[in-house]
Formats: sequence, structure tokens, C-alpha cells
Amino acid sequence: MADCWGYQESPYDALLEGHEPGATAAQIRDLFSELRPATASILGPAVEKSAAVPEDLLKGHYPIAAQQAFNRKVAEAIGFDFSAGRVDTTTHPFCSTLGAGDCRLTTRYNENDFTQSLYGILHEAGHGLYEQGLSAEDFGTPLGSAVSLGIHESQSRLWENHVGRNRAFWEHWHPVACESFPELQALSPEQITAAVNRVRPSFIRVEADLVTYDLHILLRFEIEMKLVEGELKVVDVPAFWNEEFERVLGLKVTKDADGCLQDIHWSLGALGYFPTYTLGNLNSAQLMHRAGEENPSLAGELQRGQYQGLLKWLREKVHSQGSRYTPQDLMRHATGEPTSTRHHVDFLRQKFL
Repeated sequence: MADCWGYQESPYDALLEGHEPGATAAQIRDLFSELRPATASILGPAVEKSAAVPEDLLKGHYPIAAQQAFNRKVAEAIGFDFSAGRVDTTTHPFCSTLGAGDCRLTTRYNENDFTQSLYGILHEAGHGLYEQGLSAEDFGTPLGSAVSLGIHESQSRLWENHVGRNRAFWEHWHPVACESFPELQALSPEQITAAVNRVRPSFIRVEADLVTYDLHILLRFEIEMKLVEGELKVVDVPAFWNEEFERVLGLKVTKDADGCLQDIHWSLGALGYFPTYTLGNLNSAQLMHRAGEENPSLAGELQRGQYQGLLKWLREKVHSQGSRYTPQDLMRHATGEPTSTRHHVDFLRQKFL
């Protein structure tokens, strides 16, 4: 594929172009080389801080119907339009737009843990808000299309993590959550916030916490680069994965379903996709920082469960722009600078250190 499409430096550039137009392997490598040591320096203290939070603090019985009702209230509050979309059940959450005015969200349910479906919905609703914010009359053209996966992922990670895992979110939603899930009456908003921000290395990327998530992506990127540039054979991927995963995250992988085969991207041939997840994290922190600078009242609005101001800002700066700009030009237009690691690292340090 890379040879057919053509490239100047690395064959990985051609594959990356299909997911993040204008990005290069060299640029991604530079960003990730800054992010890796910063994340590693936060991991130990964050795990230590989280040790005081019981792993099963939120474990209980949460009927699926109650989860669905609560999730819908949250999705509606942040701005998802259910007259132009819906929620269904799947084994792996995703968002899919079938046409202008038809955006489908999916999530999965665990009756012992309501947060799986809740944060699945917040994440996918973030994607959905982007899709619903694109120009409907320009649907199918660049102006009516999302510019890249790194920008798309910034929207989902912003609503899931910067809004949904913020203490202000639980201070506002705690009474409503207690109506849906009476067991939560025994816990304070502060306790719930601590539980949903608990840091602990784990095998599965989609269940990873805020600190370890990017370490999964960095490993994927490293392997993809080695594969495409001929430094690593496919048959050697499991062993390389297992060795590096244990070195970085301290966990010994015993089966490939918990290791290199846990995601569907490689079996689909979607190399060049994984870096966009971390680009989404970086972009989300940068956008959130800029939104706060331009609207000093934003923190108070979020405290009161008022999300219209944030959504309006994202509509103007990101959604309505479609593919008018390249991803990096869009970030410059919205925040005044290209994608940087600085704001994401500051966000993690403030939260965990």
C-alpha cells in the first residue's frame, strides 16, 4: 500500500496519511519521544496515589435499564441530539454516521460496573457531537467531513476525560446518579471521582487509565514502524510485544488476546491508525486549555452542569471547519499552536501529582 501511494521518507508516512493527513512518522516520533519519559515519571506516583482507592469501590448491581436512562440524560445534557441519532449495544463501543441527521452511538454494559457504559457513551457522544456539528448541507464534501482521526479522537477524549472524569462532573451529577443507582448514596462525589481516575497498569488498551493509555499506543507505534521499515518480522511480534509490555508496564502477558491481538486494527490492515489515539489525547488537552483561556467562566459552567458554552466553542473552532484546514492548521487556528505534548502532560501532572 505504501509503495502504491508513495512517500518521501518513511513508508509509514503513506499509511499515516490515510488517517492523519499531513502527519509524518518523524513528527510523531518527536512528539512521542517527549511524551514517553514525561508519562513514565507520572506513572509511579499516580499508582501510589491510587493505591488508597479500593479497586472494587464502585462494584455493585446496576440494572442495564437504569444505566441506559442515566447515560441518555448525560448525553443529552452535553448536547447530543437524539432526534438525529440513537444508542445501541455492542461488544466494542463505536460511533457511526450513516448520513446527515443519522448518527449512531453504541456502548456495552456491565451490571456490576456502570462506568463502562457511561464512559463509553461520553466517549462516543464526543464523536457524535463532532459528526452532528459538521455542515449537513455539505455532507459528503470536504467541508462536511471530519478532517482526521486525531481531531475526531480529541473530541471523544475531551468529553470523556476532561469533562466526565472531572470532580465538577460528579459534584453536579451525583444526585441524579443516586436516583438511578441508589448504591451510590453511600459514596461522595469525591470518592467516585477518585475511583474513575484510579491508575493501575492493565493489559487491555480500551480499559486503560489516563496515565497508562498512551503507553499502549507508543508500543503499537514502535511495532508498526519496525514492521513497515523491515526491522521486525510479523512472526516475532508477540514476543517483542510481551517483552516490551512487561518492561514498560510491569505486567507479564500470558496470551496474545491480552497482548498484540487484543485490537482489530492490524487484522483490518489499518496500520498508521494507532498514533491518532494519542494525538487525540494531546489535542483534547490543548483544546480544553484554550477553551478555558477564552472563556474564564468555563470552570463554573461545568460545575453547574452547563455544557453549552464549551460545545459552542468546539462547534466554532473545530466542528464547523470540516476539512477546511489540515489537522495541524486546524489546531493552530483553534489554539494558536500546533499539537504539543505540553498541555496533556500538565493535565496529568495536575490531576495525579
